[in-house]
Amino acid sequence: MHRSSICSAFALHITLVAGVLSADESKPNIIVIVGDDMGYADIGVHGCRDIPTPHLDALAAAGVRCTNGYVSGPYCSPTRAGLLTGRYQQRFGHEFNPSGKARVETKGLPLSETTIADRLSAAGYATGLVGKWHLGNDEEFHPQSRGFDEFFGFLGGAHAYFPGHGAPLLRGREKVNEKEYLTDAFGREAVTFVDRHRDEPFFLYLAFNAVHTPMQADEGRLAKFSSITDKKR
Repeated sequence: MHRSSICSAFALHITLVAGVLSADESKPNIIVIVGDDMGYADIGVHGCRDIPTPHLDALAAAGVRCTNGYVSGPYCSPTRAGLLTGRYQQRFGHEFNPSGKARVETKGLPLSETTIADRLSAAGYATGLVGKWHLGNDEEFHPQSRGFDEFFGFLGGAHAYFPGHGAPLLRGREKVNEKEYLTDAFGREAVTFVDRHRDEPFFLYLAFNAVHTPMQADEGRLAKFSSITDKKR
């Protein structure tokens, strides 16, 4: 089982999977998995009973639980800025979600900041982002301008889960016509990235937009949890 740690907080649920050795054993592969807006008590290891989370529970049982670890803000973009830079976002003025009407320097993660992808790319890692970015839409803020070799996902803060709805999904800088339910698509792309880079050191930032609104489940998932009658749950 991979060595792992699980850190939970109000805004993000973060799972770090490391120790999957690459061809260069001095550089372990790294996968950071983020669940968006997941509550602390919404996984089994923290007491959730109505929605099973067996894989997260297994990582917690076999790895390390950081029970006093917290993200550095209560909502989307600032927490991601803190996570990817390793710095309190207040130190560089990224305390709010980016706005298209904002000053240029506050439309995304400030260009003065170095990301973990920048650091690992310089150390010889293949770097990839699958999922939600929310650190700026303009070209200078694009993930592939901030240290990521590969990107599949969306740039904004929220996205519909069903194909054909919401802002365009991108592969790199090109729009794609995705056919799968979004969570499944992100899982597929993550596995593909790992398979493609399995013989070299890699860093994958897998930033699911689930469980962020809108609350949209496909028929199979609705049937699986038919016992839950609260539509908001």
